[in-house]
Amino acid sequence: MGEKKTKIVKTIKIDADLCNGCRACEVICSAFHATPKYSSNNPARSRIRVIRDPLRDVYVPVYAGEYTASECMGRDKYVIDGKEYDECAFCRASCPSRDLFKEPDSGLPLKCDMCEDDPPQEEPLCVQWCITDALTYEEREEEVEEEVEQEEMEIGLEALADKFGLDKIMDTVARMSMKD
Repeated sequence: MGEKKTKIVKTIKIDADLCNGCRACEVICSAFHATPKYSSNNPARSRIRVIRDPLRDVYVPVYAGEYTASECMGRDKYVIDGKEYDECAFCRASCPSRDLFKEPDSGLPLKCDMCEDDPPQEEPLCVQWCITDALTYEEREEEVEEEVEQEEMEIGLEALADKFGLDKIMDTVARMSMKD
């Protein structure tokens, strides 16, 4: 059994009633995560997406969560203002059954990092740029069991291995190391 420790949990609270669907959050997120930073804008790289149904005035921001190597068994349906949405519409996971929250060039899973920066941002940029206050940043202390977390590189390599196979990755790494 692991040891208990206190950690700060950072979350973005979403009030869908306040969202007007402007997508400023998607724009700033994709620009912040461009290489080099702020050099381009591609909403497919954004770690937040606005699920939109403009004719019914429904806008729901969803930010990227954990990567999952398999499809979920949950088949929840959501009904908002009489319209039914499929089970994946508001899911935060990057998974094999859809392209949402995957880097468009590499296929690597994307996860919200709360705009980690040096010097640190006061709050994530999507929250700073939200003109309607639909997004608010919250921090709270939580007691959790200490656990060993996979690093992003490990998660990304696992995703590539699932997609292309370990042999192909090893061949690619070998070719890259010969270029030096």
